[in-house]
Amino acid sequence: MADHHDASITAVFQITINLPHEPYKTQVMMSTQEQVQDLRQSIVEQPQTFQYSCFHLEHKGERINDFIELSEVPGLSPDSELTLVEDPYTEKDARMHVVRVRELIGAAGDRTDTLHGVLAGLSLHDSVGSEIVEASVTNDTSPAAPQGPVMGDYDFEALGSVKHLLPPAPETPPKTLKSIAVSPWNPPPYHLRAKGHLLYLQITAHVGGFYVNKSSNSKFDPFPRPPPKYFAAHSLLNLIPQISPSFDAAFKALLELNAKKDLLTIFQLSNAIPANPWMSDIARTQESYLISGLENTDTLRDWNEEFQSTREMAKEAVQDRVFRERLTSKLFADYNDAATRGAMLVARGEVAPLNPTESRDAQIFVYNNIFFSFGADGVGTFATDGGDEAARVATGKDVTGVRVVNNLDIQGLFTPGTVVVDYLGKRIVGQSIVPGIFKQREPGEHQIDYGGVEGKDVVAEDAAFVPLFEKLSKLLHVKKHPVWDKEDVRHELEGSVETKGLIGTDGRKYALDLYRVTPLDVSWIEQYWSEPPKDDSAKPKESDYPHRMAVLRPELVESFSRVRLRDYIKEELAKKAELTKGTSETPEASQSNGEKAEEGAVTNKDSENQEDGGEKEAEQERVDISGFQFALNPDVFCGQKPQSDEDKEEWAKDEAEVRAACGHLLSEVIPRLVHELQEGEVGFPMDGASLSTLLHKRGINIRYLGKLATLADKEDARLQALKRLSVQEMISRGFKHVANRLMRHLPVPFAASCMTHLLNCLLGERLNGKPVPELDDSLKAMYPEGDFSFEKVSPATLKKEITSQVALRYRFDLGNNWIEHDRYLQLLREVSLKLGLQLEGKEYVFVKEQHTNGASHTDGNALAPTNGQTNGSSKKKKKHTSPPRAASPAVTAPLLTFHADDILNIVPVVKEASPKSMLAEEALDAGRLSMAQDQKELGQELLLESLSLHEQIYGVLHPEVARAYHQLSNLLYTLEEKNAAVELAHKAVIVSERTLGIDHAETVLCYLNLGLFEHATGNTKAALHYVRHALELWKIIYGPNHPDSITTINNAAVMLQSMKQYHESRLWFEASLAICEQVSGKQSINTATLLFQLSQALALDKDMRGAANRMRESYKIFNAVLGSEDRNTKEAGQWLEQFTQTAVTQAKQLQDLAKGKVRRVQLNTRGTLRPQPQVGQTSAQADGREARSVPSQFRDQRSVEELLKYIEGGDSPKKSTPKKQTANPKRRAQKADDL
Repeated sequence: MADHHDASITAVFQITINLPHEPYKTQVMMSTQEQVQDLRQSIVEQPQTFQYSCFHLEHKGERINDFIELSEVPGLSPDSELTLVEDPYTEKDARMHVVRVRELIGAAGDRTDTLHGVLAGLSLHDSVGSEIVEASVTNDTSPAAPQGPVMGDYDFEALGSVKHLLPPAPETPPKTLKSIAVSPWNPPPYHLRAKGHLLYLQITAHVGGFYVNKSSNSKFDPFPRPPPKYFAAHSLLNLIPQISPSFDAAFKALLELNAKKDLLTIFQLSNAIPANPWMSDIARTQESYLISGLENTDTLRDWNEEFQSTREMAKEAVQDRVFRERLTSKLFADYNDAATRGAMLVARGEVAPLNPTESRDAQIFVYNNIFFSFGADGVGTFATDGGDEAARVATGKDVTGVRVVNNLDIQGLFTPGTVVVDYLGKRIVGQSIVPGIFKQREPGEHQIDYGGVEGKDVVAEDAAFVPLFEKLSKLLHVKKHPVWDKEDVRHELEGSVETKGLIGTDGRKYALDLYRVTPLDVSWIEQYWSEPPKDDSAKPKESDYPHRMAVLRPELVESFSRVRLRDYIKEELAKKAELTKGTSETPEASQSNGEKAEEGAVTNKDSENQEDGGEKEAEQERVDISGFQFALNPDVFCGQKPQSDEDKEEWAKDEAEVRAACGHLLSEVIPRLVHELQEGEVGFPMDGASLSTLLHKRGINIRYLGKLATLADKEDARLQALKRLSVQEMISRGFKHVANRLMRHLPVPFAASCMTHLLNCLLGERLNGKPVPELDDSLKAMYPEGDFSFEKVSPATLKKEITSQVALRYRFDLGNNWIEHDRYLQLLREVSLKLGLQLEGKEYVFVKEQHTNGASHTDGNALAPTNGQTNGSSKKKKKHTSPPRAASPAVTAPLLTFHADDILNIVPVVKEASPKSMLAEEALDAGRLSMAQDQKELGQELLLESLSLHEQIYGVLHPEVARAYHQLSNLLYTLEEKNAAVELAHKAVIVSERTLGIDHAETVLCYLNLGLFEHATGNTKAALHYVRHALELWKIIYGPNHPDSITTINNAAVMLQSMKQYHESRLWFEASLAICEQVSGKQSINTATLLFQLSQALALDKDMRGAANRMRESYKIFNAVLGSEDRNTKEAGQWLEQFTQTAVTQAKQLQDLAKGKVRRVQLNTRGTLRPQPQVGQTSAQADGREARSVPSQFRDQRSVEELLKYIEGGDSPKKSTPKKQTANPKRRAQKADDL
């Protein structure tokens, strides 16, 4: 791979292109491995060749095929010249040319796009950067001056403000044209189309180019004007300057303005659905839809054939794999886009069903060659498992199963494209159409070739599926097992009876219904589920869980397999020890060898911990794990009835093994996670999404949120934070279920009214205890069959229903655990993200106190430039829409937190099954492994190769690429490649904002690390702006005082010290200490460490008495916890002695301090800056390395004498750059434990 990388570097050369117009020549840097299509794109994107969009290239008079590599062009060398030849336009070419020109000259607004919401793919990176530029201008004279500190006005206790989620008003661009629009005279009549007319603007688009015509608003004459008003050109960008002499200057000014933006912030997303912000500005003007033309039927694609033929492509050579995975990534992105658009049309009732006579939930649809159905039990398939609830869960699990199979990439086994869309209360499944799935079979033939045909009553077998399902089952730890049909006939299956195999009419073998690839969670089912009574009476409350689809997660099965492997290795070592009793090996050594062997074995099994393998020494004893077997039977506890004694015995063993896996979850996995979060050993979750991701990575289902909250209900600040987050997540999910039920059969025009009423009942009760929904009764009368039951909801009934949902789904009694009013913004964000709401960006008033204190809910943030309205009476409706009649009822409208106009849009929430790139992941893992083995050069080369693969396969704007940028920037930082780390950190922020969300938890971490790396390169002022923005986002998504914010605030304090803002630095150390005392307790090692740092900060702030007092507190804690002989205690004692002495001569110190010329970054000697760990990640993993014992890292780098010499006005100590230190007090505690 490295050789391949080197070869591609040497093959880069410059190509000269001859042009038909000025500047007549241009040069482009290309690689021989790139396609001619890439060269075309480079030409189109260069400013001097913007005008060309419809052309071909020639070499020595021969036309070059656009779809071959440059290396395949005969005779092409670095000295060659290519000629650009303009082509005649087709209608599609002309339309795309007009769209491109409108975008280039700033005449295009946002396109009306049903899938992408308001401000989709927004990035705030440049606006945060512009604050830095402004700050540097205003504070240029004295960066350390107290009148303009970067962080001095930061309020640690203030609640989050939505203004930090909104982009600033854009700078007014230069006006290039008044308008360029499609003419109402379109489309061209037949006789003119035959003459080459394609499209009419105020200009005629002809096959030969564009010319000004003689048409007006009242007269149609599409022929050229006579001279001297005859203007014509092949490109609009050449034609417009002929008509308007001022165009060139305005266009140049516009390009200069656009050049200030980071290109990543404006590139269109092609391989990922952009993130839709939940809080956004009012939609701006919309562009005329030029892209699809009059007829869109020619864009229909055979999705299934594309998916399967892509999967059949060669994957032996690296280049083949790159091409295959890039095509796969693009194909999944296109399919997810098309399927989501189709699902939205289905949800809105705009697609006719294939079976209109069936009940609504049983209706099926085909649109754009995609098969759609509702995620409900329309035909009774799940009647005994929970009906609609079970069907809804099964569709979500099916997507997960399809993704797992796609990632395994088993040769010869195919899956349909699968997407699940939640939109307007409905769950819709979109699948590519498998050939033959609708085919009527001959009598006696089954519709399915392998697995259960009609539930479990009829079971089909086909030998062709056995080897494929055998491979799949082995990788998923699924045991081969018998099942019995309704005739008690025994069938041997490789997978679950619910997993089906179908041989399509194309001859391919498809795996369908992959929602049961793991066993049932029997401990949950037996405790909380009971079969529905036959007389339709209610279930007992203690066993009324809504469905029986509670399965274990694949991550848990993988975790349990490692436990079984460890047990197997210990047994094998014990057997060897019995055989070799004469050896001197101790049991402890034997056990450690067992651990090593286990880790080595797990490495062979493609474990996550591959990097550990490089550090293992060759053990004296090795265990052959080829005899190890572990698999679970997914069909136990599912009503199967073994017939023979042998089968019954085996079945009992299978049941015991599944029970053991469930026990592992309850007794090991969940308590261990709670313990790690309590001890601060892993990154603490920030919001519901990061908490859910953390649980899933550990193999914990969301239904255990209640158990998590119960275990966290202790007198510990970190656990209380975990409980609060768990309760908030349960409430938001309970609200989602209530809202979906109320919206499911609600007419679409009333969705905003329904949601605002429910939000008012949830969050606005303290402002108005009796909210009334805003409905247009005349419109309501037109929907006599609509379900308007949401009108009856009140705050009390909603709270009761949410409490009931939480008790039902999570087995947790909310009781008095409700959301405090200072967390309303966080809950609003959670429910908005879960339901796809996009709210108008302004401060919402939740309590009367805010209203009476002048925080009028009519105020926006003065950030939406669309309305010039000033702040009016607080009793007026918040949003002033443009039609005058909308303002009149607002005068008498009741005081409400939300109004229907506040919901700008509702976007779909999508679950999809696109696989990861295994090639890019392998390169990343290989790079990490080399780094762990201290092969830095090889590691760095592999990491850069991985980055290149990520960008090639996914495209730059993709969540996986954002994560790659983030991880690689951390790794490069540890390698002292700080400038490269900063560059990647900037990219990580932008891509994360645009694909995950501007306030996503991963985006916050990207900003924090960007601040750290900017500081390391000497750009501390910029670093503080990024850290501040991250902290503001943190307040919005979590609230103030997040347990992990101690590290961030500490980092900011260190940065302030480096800028000589000693007083501000002291305030930030104090804030960090306050949170630490709250989270870790006043007598903890962490608190002692921060007291130590604060003492030094106080000394720099000329408060020697305060410094001595804080150091005394630190000394007492160290002495009490670690003992008087501990190094930490001794150091604190030395500092205390010196501070006490110098406090006596404070006046002299003040004078000498004023003369000091030193940056005191290194006063933070208990540890300096280190990357913030991700949620669920250890601080050692955060910088790409495993934890190692580096005693010097925790030692004071500066002696007491040096500090005293500085304080007394002596020579400056030599400044050193912070390298591998940490501001995380936990690191000190870990070291203290080692001692």
